[in-house]
Amino acid sequence: MPADLAVIGLGHLGLPLAQAAVAAGIATIGYDTDPRPVAELAAGRSPVDGSLSAAEIRRMLARGFRPTTDPAELGRVRTAVICAPTRLGPDRTLDLSAVEAAARTLAARLRPHTTVLLESAAYPGATEEFLRPLLEQGSGLRAGRDFHLAHSPSRLDPGNRTHDYAHTPKVIGGLTPACTESAAAFYGRLTDKVVRARGPRESETVGVLESNYRHVNIALANEMAVLCHDLGVDLWDVIRCAETKPYGFQAFRPGPGVGGHSVPLDPNYLSYSSRTPGHPLRMVGLAQEINGRMPQYVIQRCATLLNEHGKSARGARVLLLGVTYKPDLADQEGSPAPEIATRLRDMGAHLTYHDPHVPHWRVRDVPVPRADSLYEAAAAADLTILLQHHRTYDLQGLAVKAQLLLDTRGASPAGAAHRL
Repeated sequence: MPADLAVIGLGHLGLPLAQAAVAAGIATIGYDTDPRPVAELAAGRSPVDGSLSAAEIRRMLARGFRPTTDPAELGRVRTAVICAPTRLGPDRTLDLSAVEAAARTLAARLRPHTTVLLESAAYPGATEEFLRPLLEQGSGLRAGRDFHLAHSPSRLDPGNRTHDYAHTPKVIGGLTPACTESAAAFYGRLTDKVVRARGPRESETVGVLESNYRHVNIALANEMAVLCHDLGVDLWDVIRCAETKPYGFQAFRPGPGVGGHSVPLDPNYLSYSSRTPGHPLRMVGLAQEINGRMPQYVIQRCATLLNEHGKSARGARVLLLGVTYKPDLADQEGSPAPEIATRLRDMGAHLTYHDPHVPHWRVRDVPVPRADSLYEAAAAADLTILLQHHRTYDLQGLAVKAQLLLDTRGASPAGAAHRL
């Protein structure tokens, strides 16, 4: 059966979109150049940690979803959505190589009247300056005349059952008004509300603002955590009280680092952009610096706690609880746990870990032993560190068993543990 939609990129962006489309009755194919995720999906398994369950994948397949590595399939759809991964490189530039590869593959098979949508993280101007020329040169077609082109920032919150795809407003910005309406017609089948931006640049900048908002506010919470510890103030009680204010305040909480798939973007560091503003977003850069220091701050707190109890980090038995970036998910994208584990190892500590969602864990290609009995491991460890609070953890019980418990998430009862 011919498909109406092609989702290009079967990762954390593409799979939820494909799921929403299939649920809406849209004939959907999932395309990826990597045969591994395609094979996993075809076998009824999720290729992405913390994404869809095996049962959800099987339901998609039963409803007609077809994963494929055949690029010819892209020439038979009415709508193609590029969900290729984009990440920041070591120099803080956004790597769009996967988007480029997807665009070139699609362009060679692009038909007139197709709607092409970009959901991958992008800088303001990427749809027009980067994606459009690739599609036009590869297809011989003209965007806005022969095919529709638009951008829509991803707003996925993995594991959030309240704000799922259908109940999260979708922002769209088309190259032309007709492009916007074509995109609106597609997304209107998947979500309760579609919000039209003035154009793709505005839509792209929505993604930049939303991502930076998260990172900047987490950085403020992290700075407050350090300050409050130095002052002997209970930050978690401060946040509890502050969030009762009915206006002008949204609670963000500190942690051992900032994980997740969204990245802080400063347009001054966008390698593909031909026009940068010349004024770096200083607050974004500072937020990234502050958040990047949190793993080292956790290590300092660990060393201090051990020292106060007559122990050294060298030779200490340390249990890490929760190594994913988000509670109750298996997704480890951007988790601070590997850096913290590496630093502890470098100090000579002996590590074990426990995570109900991660059966095996390696750091620098070296396996970390997994604790089979959580309470026995906590009792045996010189220091237990809560890095992620999964709902299965009974922190009151762990605080009783553990010799020392450092809670980096503020999830333990007051007085039951040392909190960040």
